[in-house]
Amino acid sequence: MEWNQQTPILFSGTSHPDLSLQIASQLNVSLGKVHLEQFPDGEISCQILENVRGRSVFVVQSIAQTLDGSPNDHLMELLILVDALKRASARRIVAIIPYFGYSRQDRKDKPRVPITARLVANLLETAGVDRVLTMDLHADQLQGFFDIPLDNLYARPVLSLALQKWGIEDDVVVVAPDIGGIRLARAFANHFGGHIAIVDKKRTGAETVEVSTVIGDVKDKTVLLTDDICSTAGTLAAAANVCTQFGAKRVIAAITHGLLVGKALEKISNSSIEFILLSDSVPREPGFHHEKIRIISAAGLFAEAVRCILQDTSISSLFDLENWREKEKKQLSNH
Repeated sequence: MEWNQQTPILFSGTSHPDLSLQIASQLNVSLGKVHLEQFPDGEISCQILENVRGRSVFVVQSIAQTLDGSPNDHLMELLILVDALKRASARRIVAIIPYFGYSRQDRKDKPRVPITARLVANLLETAGVDRVLTMDLHADQLQGFFDIPLDNLYARPVLSLALQKWGIEDDVVVVAPDIGGIRLARAFANHFGGHIAIVDKKRTGAETVEVSTVIGDVKDKTVLLTDDICSTAGTLAAAANVCTQFGAKRVIAAITHGLLVGKALEKISNSSIEFILLSDSVPREPGFHHEKIRIISAAGLFAEAVRCILQDTSISSLFDLENWREKEKKQLSNH
């Protein structure tokens, strides 16, 4: 793509500047200049330092816990950034939200509780967002919470290609760690040409689960545990251990959003998981290293989606593994 004065500007919030820089690099553009700071009383101050009048603007912000702030801080910062861009006469504002915080609060599962995911959708629209670009929403029905276009990308092709490079391809059983993960497990199984199994679990507390059995055959198989979110790692560790008890020869995991809060890393270390592959939708602290965690970047996926939006072409091609193989071959030949 040839970039000129009419091309878009990419801005970054403070939640994930590294991913923002990678996306900008993939697009061969520089990040837009913005001044963000907090007043002594904790309020957020924002000033856009670029002329955005009549421009298409993309803002990258994960709504997740980081060393620099809470999901609430990053959500509020995103809303303030969008308002500033709207008042500066940006033509179109696209919010790139790699991890959509509050997505698990998508229904009334108890009396007198909010549907916070819908509230966040309303806030984004009211602030002035024209389109949302995100990845692996926790529930598909969240797309219906928006009255503006929403593109929900899937990390599956990127994760699957990385797994195949590491030799995870033959004799694989894809295991859903709970009933809600069957659809994702089936999608991975279609990529690898394997079967699926399901772990029967019961949550016994905010950070604890009770696993009773595995529905399906994992004996002497390589088990691939798949899930969209790993928060405290209780479900993941319990599922891995029960698969080992049922005879799995090795257990690995592919997760889109690695929140890894509380004692998650300790649980992972003590589990039978060989390694976990995570996307970088949620930032890690500088110098992060864990012997069982490997991280793959989703920057190329988001950059391709941005190109599709700008060129008014289909995003569905980004869901295909073969398409990603071809893109990687082209990148290697260019180098």
